Amino acid sequence: MTMETVGRAHIAAPEIRAFLAGYDAQVRSVTLYLRELVLGMVPDAVEQLDLPARMLAYGFARTKDTICVIMPLKAAVNLGFPRGADLPDPTRLLAGTGRRARHVKIASIDQAQAPELRALLQASLSQLKSPL
Repeated sequence: MTMETVGRAHIAAPEIRAFLAGYDAQVRSVTLYLRELVLGMVPDAVEQLDLPARMLAYGFARTKDTICVIMPLKAAVNLGFPRGADLPDPTRLLAGTGRRARHVKIASIDQAQAPELRALLQASLSQLKSPL
C-alpha cells in the first residue's frame, strides 16, 4: 500500500514534521499553513499522507472524493485540485494542462492567505456535494 490513511482523524504532528523535514523553512511554513486552512474549512476530512508521491491529500471516504492535495516542492507548494478544470477561477490562479486536475503554486504565506484560495477550496468541496 502506498498511501497511509488516518481515518477521520488527522495525521499526528510528528509524522507531518518527519514528512516535511527535507524541505526548507518557507516550504514547511506554507505547507503547514495550507494544511491548517484545509482542516479548518473541512474538519471532518480524511487526511492521507502519500510518501511516494510526496503529498498530503484531503477528502472523504473514497479516493474520488478528494477535495485537494498539498504537494511541497523545492521552492514552493502546489495546492492541487483533482477536478480543477471545472472550478470557477475568475482570477486565473489555476495552472495545469491535464484534462481534469489543476494546481496553484504558492511560494509564500501571503499567497496562501489569498481569499481566492479559500474560494477554490470551497468550490472544490461543493463539487462533492458533501456537507461542511
